[in-house]
Amino acid sequence: MMLWLAVLVTGLGCYLLKYAGLAAPRALLERPLVRRFATAVPVALLAALIALQSVAEGNHLVVDLPRLGGMAAAVVALLLRAPFLLVLVVAAATTAGLRALGVG
Repeated sequence: MMLWLAVLVTGLGCYLLKYAGLAAPRALLERPLVRRFATAVPVALLAALIALQSVAEGNHLVVDLPRLGGMAAAVVALLLRAPFLLVLVVAAATTAGLRALGVG
């Protein structure tokens, strides 16, 4: 019961947060500080998520060479301006290939 309550409260909180973004006055959203914040925060959160998923396993830091190799391949694909889907395929194929070769 407590789990469902937590899910419902979290869902309601997410909905209200999204609504707050849609209901914010345009004058507030056009301020330079708010614009810079709105531009930088998603990039920082995504970078933190990628870093966490790449080198963490549970509560431990792990150097997983296939995962890091996949991430490096994705960075190279991004630098070559590959489409996002291709970036994902390159990263997954590199990781799978390194695991198949027994690396890590």
